[in-house]
Amino acid sequence: MNYKSVIFDMDGLLFDTEIVYYEASQAVADRMGFPYDKELYLKFLGVSDEEVWANYHQIFAEFGKNNVQKFIDDAYEETIRRFSLGEVQLKPGVLELLDFLEEQQIPKVVASSNQRHIIELLLEKKQLSSYFDTIVSAENVQRAKPDPEIFLLAHRYLGTEKHETLVLEDSQNGILAASSAEIPVVMIPDLLLPSDKLKEKTVAVFSSLHEVPEFLKK
Repeated sequence: MNYKSVIFDMDGLLFDTEIVYYEASQAVADRMGFPYDKELYLKFLGVSDEEVWANYHQIFAEFGKNNVQKFIDDAYEETIRRFSLGEVQLKPGVLELLDFLEEQQIPKVVASSNQRHIIELLLEKKQLSSYFDTIVSAENVQRAKPDPEIFLLAHRYLGTEKHETLVLEDSQNGILAASSAEIPVVMIPDLLLPSDKLKEKTVAVFSSLHEVPEFLKK
């Protein structure tokens, strides 16, 4: 087996969170009369919270700073409420892949641009916490993906050679970050399919995590 450790993204890779983020934001936007839609949500896929919120303040400036902040805060609270109720599904193949990696005694970490308490909440809700050696979150880095910082930090923790480390990602910014870190990356697209140019930065593109164990066996 060529790979001796695996770095997992979280949103859209382990959990089907993107649809929850979108639906929670859309519900609040509809209530407040903001011209929000899925196209706008997808525009900021894989971008840090801070960058998304800064853009919302620009896009919805006509509604006033306080109202935009209320939209952001209420959408965040609605998302956390849905997470706390367990309204998040695992992506196909997650458990099978994690069990396979456990059997092979391959160390695993989560490297997500999300906040640590949200990562911990989701992992605990689906009883996945014990699978991972550590979590690298937004609080641990100064620059979000596509900057490679988060993957370089995760790699440093794992201690394996870069070519023996595999990143699993679903978003463009994640692929760009892994590529910049010079760590091999497999893409499992979530809401957006990769361009040919993005595919060139990966070692493989799969439709689900179900395909990863066979890839690792080669």
